[in-house]
Amino acid sequence: MKRTVFFISDGTGITAETLGHSLLAQFDTLDFDQVTLPFTNDLTKAADAVARINKAAMTDDMPPVVFSTLINDDIREALAESNAFMLDIFSSFLKPLEEALGAESSYSVGRSHSIVDDQSYQVRIDSVNYALDNDDGARTRHYDAADVILVGVSRSGKTPTCLYLALQFGVKAANYPLTDDDLDDLNLPKALRAHRNKLFGLSIEPERLTAIRTERKPNSRYASINQCESEVRGAEAIFNRFGIPFVNSTHASIEEISTRVIEAAGIKRRLV
Repeated sequence: MKRTVFFISDGTGITAETLGHSLLAQFDTLDFDQVTLPFTNDLTKAADAVARINKAAMTDDMPPVVFSTLINDDIREALAESNAFMLDIFSSFLKPLEEALGAESSYSVGRSHSIVDDQSYQVRIDSVNYALDNDDGARTRHYDAADVILVGVSRSGKTPTCLYLALQFGVKAANYPLTDDDLDDLNLPKALRAHRNKLFGLSIEPERLTAIRTERKPNSRYASINQCESEVRGAEAIFNRFGIPFVNSTHASIEEISTRVIEAAGIKRRLV
């Protein structure tokens, strides 16, 4: 069964999408056609949204689901006239929270995703720049500034994990790829030896690694199952030999991998 879902906001729509995706993920037997309508911040745009919702309702022969984070009462009331099952996130939670805190909300559009703290924003930018500058072992002289250094074979998920750690948590994460030379003698690369307390390993199932590498270099030794099995086996041997904590990235999302790295390595989040 397929259902149409709308994420509607007078800001970026990120909050509506994040909560909506978390809830929809619990319904793995359904197929969702997802539509995001950000910056719905006046009655004209609200009317356009209502028209799209009603059209989807007619096409599907059932009301779409709408996740909304709208602040303006007039826009919310206009949207409520649509033929949809409405989940108004702010109205559901802000009023009870106001009562519990004994304070009124500022009802500011897009506040959770705007630059309200220059210092925190700069931390995020600096961390992202650090991750990019110290990607894939390109530079090692700045490892003293790293919060964590991810180690693993090529295409095991190091780069996207570093970028997520930077964007989401303000963590300065570098990454270093284990090469054939490292794996042949099962030794820790010289550039990493002074930073053993910052190292964290990423492993991956060889079959998954083969599939990922085949997309990049099909029919190559680099992507062969024998090569992938050998590299993964060597990487885990190094992790075990030098007491480097590691996780398997095969079936984990970037969000889950990053959270496990922070928890296991005891890294302090600079952004919350």
